[in-house]
Amino acid sequence: MTIQQPATRPANPRFSSGPCAKPPTWTLDALKDAPLGRSHRAAVGKDKLKAAIEGTRDVLGIPANYKIGIVPASDTGAMEMAMWSLLGERPVQMVAWESFGAGWVSDVVKQLKIEASEHVADYGHIIDMTTLDYDQDVVFTWNGTTSGVRVSGDPIPANRAGLTICDATSAAFAQDLPWEKLDVTTFSWQKVMGGEAAHGMIVLSPRAVERLESYTPAWPLPKIFRMTKGGKLIDGIFTGATINTPSMLCVEDYLFALNWAKSIGGLDTLRMRADANANAIWNFCATRDWIDNLAVDMATRSNTSVCLKFTDPRITDGAAFAKAIAKRLEAEGIALDIGAYRDAPAGLRIWCGATIETSDIEAMLPWLDWAFQAEINA
Repeated sequence: MTIQQPATRPANPRFSSGPCAKPPTWTLDALKDAPLGRSHRAAVGKDKLKAAIEGTRDVLGIPANYKIGIVPASDTGAMEMAMWSLLGERPVQMVAWESFGAGWVSDVVKQLKIEASEHVADYGHIIDMTTLDYDQDVVFTWNGTTSGVRVSGDPIPANRAGLTICDATSAAFAQDLPWEKLDVTTFSWQKVMGGEAAHGMIVLSPRAVERLESYTPAWPLPKIFRMTKGGKLIDGIFTGATINTPSMLCVEDYLFALNWAKSIGGLDTLRMRADANANAIWNFCATRDWIDNLAVDMATRSNTSVCLKFTDPRITDGAAFAKAIAKRLEAEGIALDIGAYRDAPAGLRIWCGATIETSDIEAMLPWLDWAFQAEINA
């Protein structure tokens, strides 16, 4: 039986979970003021980097006494810098419910060999964050990019003795982050803001700075991880004097995204846009018996990396079926890069961050119906 294709197509089929879609008003002309061929240590470079730092503070509402730095190697580099520089002073609680969190567990336990307890949940689930011992250091992801599960509620105590180290790469700019409860927060430009890859951000609370200046790890630190010199914070890192050479083209791109965010209403609007996108998919799933959210608890469903699973009993090979669906939609130019992450359960992962237009989500979903029926028939 031939299934009729929908008449409407998304204007932008880019639903990748990283690098993510550019802001809707972005064009190559947005990069015309990038100081290419200039040193990042020249006045123009320093000004651009400082603008990126302070623009981040402004949009995210980061407290004035927190330090913000641009660091190498995207969110991964920022998280490794934090763990190698800060952990080891006290026992650690390692928390994971998806592949990136599991990677941080492996690095701490197998590479740094720190005394750590592991708190791990299966994909689609999350651990009870209120049960952790916050007098120890706690390392966790806020939003599981590969599982579509995020922290909900207010589980972190204000009077903790340990540090909280949070990978917030697909949460920042789309979800409310309790800065007073987070001592180290990392993310990248390539997620919610649709920036270019390879640059990470690290945000340090005064408590994290105090740890850096009072504690020296037992292991040697590579140059790109060092945030102190002579027992004092290298303050230049947090005013635009980066550890290594940044791409001024990428910086210009990020500045455009920050200005776009401010122009549409800041964090509140960014969050509402992501919520609207995710809700469109959740409502779609609620009226169909063959697809569902991977997140088990509605309260913990991500509004950025929406992960879906096929539930039709006729499907005998879930991985092959999901790949076939993604392939059909890509071949039609309807949805690009929506397959589940390689380590995650079989299914789809549709990015719903703030740079995505809800109209594109709504235009794509009937095609998902079409692709499902066509693949079942096949």
